[in-house]
Amino acid sequence: MLFAISKRLLMLVPVLIGITMISFLLLQIMPGDPASRAMGTRASPEELQAMRELWGLGKPLWVQYLYFLRDCLTGSFGVSIFHKQPIIDLVAERLPFTLAIVGYSTVIALLIALPFAILAAANRGRMLDNVVRQIFVVVVAMPPFWLCYVLILWLALRMGWFATGGVGDGFLANIGRLFLPSLVVGLSTAALIQQSLRAALIDTMKADYIDTARAKGLRGHEVFLRHILPNSLISTISIIGVRVSWIIGGTVVVEKIFSVPGLGSLLIDAIVSRDLPVIRGLTVFFAIMVVIVNLITDICYALADPRVRLE
Repeated sequence: MLFAISKRLLMLVPVLIGITMISFLLLQIMPGDPASRAMGTRASPEELQAMRELWGLGKPLWVQYLYFLRDCLTGSFGVSIFHKQPIIDLVAERLPFTLAIVGYSTVIALLIALPFAILAAANRGRMLDNVVRQIFVVVVAMPPFWLCYVLILWLALRMGWFATGGVGDGFLANIGRLFLPSLVVGLSTAALIQQSLRAALIDTMKADYIDTARAKGLRGHEVFLRHILPNSLISTISIIGVRVSWIIGGTVVVEKIFSVPGLGSLLIDAIVSRDLPVIRGLTVFFAIMVVIVNLITDICYALADPRVRLE
């Protein structure tokens, strides 16, 4: 297992290098001058030129890329033009809020998806199954940004149950404040997990070993808890891993709408101010997070299913 994990980690090195190259080259075609954004409209041409030289913006592209690659390898990811501080410090300040939304929304998605998947599978082909399926189809079709404003309007402004945005001091205060953004991200994830788990439950119910378990005298709930549900969850692990990777990127818009000071809002602010070092650094950091989640998913899948081995 350790050898397979080490091999996977080595295989990820060229992937991450390719991500750094693509993110660097794509950002070069962005319109606007980072020096003008940082210095303002009243800066003189001499001041703008000095700023470009200070941040290496006037050097050849291959030199700028080597500097960027060096910053990534050292873990600093460079220095922000707008904030005037290392990007890794900005990440350390905002990462806990992003991770909180990722974890919170994943828990919400599982709490919603599991009971509805079981309910739909137990009543497959009936009206209740069709109603549940159509509800989750509608949930998947709803744009997250639109759902954000709907929840703010109804649950925050009209009902007054939750705050409209921002974060509080302490863990308990943020449970309520981060509920709405986590719910927005978790609903679409819950819909896909529910559909996948429902299909897996139905397939498992038709397996021969389920009939054998019933023939041995096991009760219905015992067959379900011991055989049907555990074997169905194995195939859902990969779906959960893919959706968690999507959640990491899906928090960008949600954090901005709900004024959560996470990595997503930092990325949008960097795009608006054309802070190229921050955009590049966060792009690579998001990619690293996704790669780690995918690796953990593969390991969990291999541990849950003895037939699967990491290669």
